[in-house]
Amino acid sequence: MIIQAKSLKRLVDAILKQGGSSDEEAQVVADHLIRSNLAGHDSHGVGMLPTYLRMLQTDLLKPNQVPELFKSDGSIMMFDGKRGYGQAVGKIAMEKAIEKCRESGLVLMTLRNTHHLGRIGTYGEQSIAAGMVSLHFVNVTDHTPLVAPFRGSDARFSTNPICLAMPGSEKQPPVLLDMATSRIALGKARVAFNKGEALKEGLLIDHQGQSSTDPAVIAGYIFPEREENPPLGALTPLGDYKGYGLAMFCELLGGLLSGGRTIQPEHERQNSIINNMFSIIVDPGKLVDVPWMQHEVEAIAAHAKASPPANQEEPVLIPGEPELISLNERLAKGIPLDDASWEQILVVGEALGLKREAMLNLM
Repeated sequence: MIIQAKSLKRLVDAILKQGGSSDEEAQVVADHLIRSNLAGHDSHGVGMLPTYLRMLQTDLLKPNQVPELFKSDGSIMMFDGKRGYGQAVGKIAMEKAIEKCRESGLVLMTLRNTHHLGRIGTYGEQSIAAGMVSLHFVNVTDHTPLVAPFRGSDARFSTNPICLAMPGSEKQPPVLLDMATSRIALGKARVAFNKGEALKEGLLIDHQGQSSTDPAVIAGYIFPEREENPPLGALTPLGDYKGYGLAMFCELLGGLLSGGRTIQPEHERQNSIINNMFSIIVDPGKLVDVPWMQHEVEAIAAHAKASPPANQEEPVLIPGEPELISLNERLAKGIPLDDASWEQILVVGEALGLKREAMLNLM
């Protein structure tokens, strides 16, 4: 089915409010989720609501939290998210870091103990909107690992995303790299599972460490209550040892230096999603002349895109352009949502006390 973004946002906003969020928080989280769908990252969009419901029901996700600045030292800012909605807590922490960066030119900001931050590219977009450059390294804790290390046969890490963001110019859109350090995010496997589709070779391994294309091998991570789940497999690292190495540094930077924790097994796991983030925000105007920077961004982007495409139907794109293309298409045509995901969202609303008819009337 195809749903217009405004209609879907009304529904998501109502569900979040019913789950205890204030009007402001519900709007921020709903905006973030819908923006993820619009950008083509359905793995981090409205399909996350069933997971959030499980966390709310077990008090592992706490609505209406404000990040606590527990340490401030020069250009260093360290926040604790208090298990709040990461989309809301992360937005506030970034706003404070950007405000400080306008004065100092450089900020190292960490955020620990926050529930799922969502699509990390959103925080890169925040810095871009302020004319800032940013780098983000995130780890994921408090649940069973999802991703096998290079040469390993079972999961030891999570999808540990990174994001790098650079402002553009009037001629060139911003450059935004937003990626998991696994070959795919867990949510992309959830989307394939709900659609009944196989995944490409090399993205998954089964419980014996053998390559698999069946997303059911990791269904136990997504739907733990499902009785017919096969033994747990794992996602595979992006670029073999390269993605594995980046995932390790997400643990060391995002997990360790934030004062949060890494995914190593000494720490309790409550089967929720806790993110820790290590971010560097830079005012490029403190380093170089901004018009010259903009020219260089335009020139290097044009240089890359001038490469003749190997496939004429797939031109060279700059990081961030696939999301812009998806955004424009989905704003015009609507957001595609499979039947299983749609039903799961309605079930979430019903579990929180909303009537199905009332939810459908919002559409």
